[in-house]
Amino acid sequence: MNKKLRILEVNKAYYPHIGGIETIIRQYSEELGRLDGVEVKALVCRDGRGRTIREKMCGVDITRAGSFGTYFKCPISLSFIRYLRKMSKKADIVHIHVPFPLADAALMLSGFKGKVVVSWHSDIVKQKKLMLFYKPFMCYLLKRADIILTATEGHVKHSLYLPEFADKCRVLPYGIIPEEYLAVQRRPVLTERATDKNSVKVFFTGRLVYYKGVDVLLRAFTKVKGCELFIAGTGDLGDRLKGYAAAHGMEDKVHFLGFLPDEELRQAYADCDIFVLPSVAPSEAFGIVQLEAMVYGKPVINTSLPSGVPYVSLHGKTGLTVPPSSPKALAKAITLLAEDKELREKYGRAAAERVQTDFNEKKILNDLYELLK
Repeated sequence: MNKKLRILEVNKAYYPHIGGIETIIRQYSEELGRLDGVEVKALVCRDGRGRTIREKMCGVDITRAGSFGTYFKCPISLSFIRYLRKMSKKADIVHIHVPFPLADAALMLSGFKGKVVVSWHSDIVKQKKLMLFYKPFMCYLLKRADIILTATEGHVKHSLYLPEFADKCRVLPYGIIPEEYLAVQRRPVLTERATDKNSVKVFFTGRLVYYKGVDVLLRAFTKVKGCELFIAGTGDLGDRLKGYAAAHGMEDKVHFLGFLPDEELRQAYADCDIFVLPSVAPSEAFGIVQLEAMVYGKPVINTSLPSGVPYVSLHGKTGLTVPPSSPKALAKAITLLAEDKELREKYGRAAAERVQTDFNEKKILNDLYELLK
């Protein structure tokens, strides 16, 4: 009998914790674990404070190491270091999702001699003080890694640290399963809420935090006519954004939807005319929401961040790319697409095709398996 390939997936958190990286590690763990001859276990930290929890979810053995809490967006856990040392002894591959400083340190202390694969999701952008402490561990991990996976070539090009290790880097995009999105029952969830049912429906979804640029989107919308804006999501800036819309007389054309469950969110993508991702900082490293809109044949307006964002939806092919933090440029792009239905449909068709060919999760997972084995 052939020996099983034993993979240890390592990240800060795991579902039901919501986040882009958590979605990716769940996809990898579940789908790789379904392959013959592959065994996948996941080591993460539990949310908040508490003792270690072990559970099995969709065939994946998950260890949520006990934590003292989160500081600088990083869990503090001594048991995580102990568990990585213990679990890596029974693994052929340790696959670490970064940035996650605790994992870098734990690997250094583990004595693990097998294959190390790093999924580099983004540089650390804001926590400059943390980098003073973290950089030596990060450099160790990058030197130790056999393969460094990035979602786009932009992740390598614009990173402060990866160009030195470019020979180890391999592009492996994030993906979705188109069939799961296209199977959703269609319902005009945005049109039902619209003040003018004939308006062009502009959609955004994401956390209402600084780097998402929703404030820029609202400023742009003061210059846009014939459109209504639908914003799905919650966050620290929610009240301030609603206040801005009210103060500028946009209550009839800006609709705050709050949190939408998956089915209704997918119905919203399918019902919109234009999807906008107005992010202003490279903390937005990829933007899976772009794929979720594109699969329904929707043109995307994104920003030219030094990250993977403009490599997902391509300017002049599947939508438009504008400078970040420019309400004027964003308003101009929205107006152009709003007034040209044929252009919207042209970009939308290309967007749907791009998801099917370049961002189909089934193909991506096959590519991942080939890189890991």
